[in-house]
Amino acid sequence: MQIQNGSDDIDRAAELLSGKLISVLTGAGISTDSGIPDYRGEGAAVRNPMTFQQFQSAPEYRQRYWAGSHLGWKRFAASAPNDGHAALAELERRGLSNGIITQNVDGLHLRAGSTRVVDVHGSVDRARCLRCGQYFARQPLAQRISELNPWIEASDSHALNPDGDADVHEVDRFVVPECTVCGGMLKPDVVFFGEFVPTRKFHLGASLVDQSGALIVAGSSLVVNSGIRLVERALRKQIPLVIINRGITKADRRADVKIDGGASAALCELLERLTTS
Repeated sequence: MQIQNGSDDIDRAAELLSGKLISVLTGAGISTDSGIPDYRGEGAAVRNPMTFQQFQSAPEYRQRYWAGSHLGWKRFAASAPNDGHAALAELERRGLSNGIITQNVDGLHLRAGSTRVVDVHGSVDRARCLRCGQYFARQPLAQRISELNPWIEASDSHALNPDGDADVHEVDRFVVPECTVCGGMLKPDVVFFGEFVPTRKFHLGASLVDQSGALIVAGSSLVVNSGIRLVERALRKQIPLVIINRGITKADRRADVKIDGGASAALCELLERLTTS
């Protein structure tokens, strides 16, 4: 049953969620209040993101990607968790949520205090060598990129994209960092277009849904396959499904409650009702 937006939506959602262990699936819409743009929300630019096949195929693709990823990561690192992130961390702290499955790569849930977070699309705060598998923390890697490319810092006015990169032009002179262990190709530890969500990550997210008594979707239009598969899992379990999103999602007609609005405000209201009832 889909409910129209308003306080009645929140009341109905709180009634359905009360007394149940809640798992949460989040998308880009929860981070917009932190200054990170949405993929598909109102005003979002049409994008043609680089695929994993392109990234592997030629040095010029890696130059373009790493230049934009470097500037995007700097902006991500400067962003702060918002009230929606804090509300979800508080739900976990109070034992009302068993964790978060996020499609975001910004790391804001962990920085807000959530401890059980499955980042199904990875995180921009680390990179991995595609040859030897070595992982690298992003902060020292960013320092090395800045030293190799001191001119790039003047380009940080470019618009930020929701997947942690920025559109940068004239990158022919950009020096791409290599693995300091084997000299191999480094890649931010995120799922590119053309890649599959790692099986282990999906199973971890699915286990949270399996162990819960309700699912909240916050800030996702559920266009990405991994998200809708988790929703289908909840529906097969016949547990309550509450969707919070500005605009339509692929599961609106199957939700018990659809709240058409901002994720942060709705999550804060839900937290208040669930902790004062």
